Formats: sequence, structure tokens, C-alpha cells
Amino acid sequence: MRPIIDAHLDIAWNALSYDRDQLLELERMREAESGMTGSSRGNCTVSLPEMRRANVRVCLGTLLCRSFPEDLPELDANLGEIGDRSHGQVILREDLDFANQTIACAAAQGQLAYYRLLEQQGHVRLIGSADELERLWAENDAPLGLILSMEGCDPIVEPWQARWWFQQGLRTACLAHYGPSAYAMGTGGDGPLTAKGRELLGEFGELGLVLDLVHTADLAFAEALDLFEGAVFISHGNCRALVEHDRQISDQQIAAVVDRGGVIGVVMDEWMLVPGYVRGDSQRRRASFESVVAHIDHICSIAGDTDHVAIGSDLDGGFGTEQTPLGLKTIADLHQIAEVLIQHGYSDSQVNQVFSGNWLRFFRESLPGGIRRSSC
Repeated sequence: MRPIIDAHLDIAWNALSYDRDQLLELERMREAESGMTGSSRGNCTVSLPEMRRANVRVCLGTLLCRSFPEDLPELDANLGEIGDRSHGQVILREDLDFANQTIACAAAQGQLAYYRLLEQQGHVRLIGSADELERLWAENDAPLGLILSMEGCDPIVEPWQARWWFQQGLRTACLAHYGPSAYAMGTGGDGPLTAKGRELLGEFGELGLVLDLVHTADLAFAEALDLFEGAVFISHGNCRALVEHDRQISDQQIAAVVDRGGVIGVVMDEWMLVPGYVRGDSQRRRASFESVVAHIDHICSIAGDTDHVAIGSDLDGGFGTEQTPLGLKTIADLHQIAEVLIQHGYSDSQVNQVFSGNWLRFFRESLPGGIRRSSC
């Protein structure tokens, strides 16, 4: 079975915010949720045993905690669909939003503690360097390799604190999630980096922390590319040209990331795969593995090769099988994408690139101790 590297899994968030025991077999996890209500309850797709069955060798494990700044005039004028602060708080979710950055930082420390406990118990191995990635990849029957990633930098209370997080293992981060952060506008509006965001990018550059441009509003995206000289990528994003939404990645942005040597991970969330998605509409057009490959094809057409596209599934990122492509019932079903890719003319080696090779190359080069190639 082909090895998989998945660039976006919210393992700790699921454990701490949804009380999902990630050590359970998937069917037992679903049974435990059978009487529960709420998004994706009983429809989950990811657990550590299921990842092992799928031959997921490495993933980016997220820290996800959000806190909206109270007053940021430079961003508030462009909140877009996420809300009008004059009529109350912008989007608010009890499973990830906190009253301020200090509390968000403490909550993210709890998620980090969960990963550390899994590591102590031998279930995962945190990867902090290119050498550690290389050793794990060469090892037979190694535990899941986990690269620590932050989805939205709200848990970094001040830019100088990035060094403290880096010392604890953080290796990649995006500046915002949905809505405004202290550092940039995220999905749902448009706006630039803040002054603190520009300062934070300076810290990232000194540390060698890898910048994930996912969820970054268009203006902030362009500004970040201009200011930041380190490695960049998009952990989990699909193509705006195929499904129009600011959460998606434009052709210009794809080309810019490719030019910097980055990789884009495609997402298994149905609304990001086919246009016209309506939540709860049983008559809606359903996504399929063909839909996934359409986004892979589009990225490859812009890049001119298969070197810059991979998997960033986002499975159990707030949705379950009610919102995955037809046929995807567990993370192990990612392997069905290979059959469709081959039908579309991809060679076996190119399929391996998409499943693991492109992420492996990227992180060998961009993690501490790696040797980055010059971008074209």
C-alpha cells in the first residue's frame, strides 16, 4: 500500500474539543457517538488505528484555537461574510473560539500536551528536523510522524513568543483562520497584514518556521509573499477557478506558491470540491474522487508538472462522511484517488508524488537542517 503524507489533520482538536479518543478503532469511536447530535457525530473518518491501516506515515498535526481581536480598524472595514462587529461578535464557535489570546494560548498548550502524551505512549513521534523526518521515513513500523502546525496564530500572544513555540516543536503556521486575527485577515473577508503580522513574519524568518498561506486573505497573501523569504506552502486548499470562494486558492496564488517551490494539499471537504454546494440538500450535486482529481489536474496544469500537489485532507476538520466525496468513508479510502489518477494518465511514480513524495521533498528541504533549493 502506498505511503501517505497528509498535510492537515486536527487530531488534538478532535480529542480535546469533541472528546474523541484517537486511540480507538474507528468503528468503536463511531459507536461511542451514536447517540450524540452535532456536526459529524457518528460519521468520523480518522483515528490513529485507522491512519495506520491507511499507511499514513506522516501528517501535519494542528494546534487550532481562535480568538478575535476586539478592535482592529485596519481589518474591520473588510469583514465580508464573517460578520458586522457593530452588531456583535463575528463568527463564534464554542469548540474553538476563546475570549482572548492568552486563553487561546493556554488551550493550544493543552493540545500540544495531548500530542506529547501520545508521543510518550509510543503512538506518534514529533518531527522537528529534516534528519528526524529522514530517520522515521527509513524506519520499518515507525509510529506516526507528526509535524506540529498551527492553524491561525492566535495562540501566539505576541510576535516574540513565536520563538517559545518553536522551541516546543512548532514548525509551520498560518497567520489567520476564519475572520480577523491579530496578525492578518483570514477567510471570509479581505485585508492586509497588521503591523504585528509583519513583525511575526520577521520572527518566522529568523527561526526558519515554515509559512502556511492557507486561510490567508488575498491582500495579506500577496503582502506575505513579498515580505517573507522563507519556505511557503498551502497545507489544505482547493482551486478557486473550479469552486469560487475566497477560501479557495486562485490561479495566481497557485502559480506564486509553485514559483517559490511550495506544495498545495487538496482537501476532501465536499463544498470545496464541487460548485453550488448547499448544506443539508439531499438533491445537491455530490463530490466524487473525480472531483478531487479535477483539482489535482488544475494545479498540475498551472505548475506544468506533478511536483507541487499533494494531500491535505482536512478529514474530521469539523465535518464527517456527510460532507466527504462519495466513497470516502474513512481516511483509508484516500487510496481510491490513485485509481482515478491512473485513469487520467498519471504514472505510478507521479501518483506516489501526490501521495507522499512531494511533501517528503518539501519538508526534507524546509525543516531545520534541510537544504532548500533555489526557487525559479
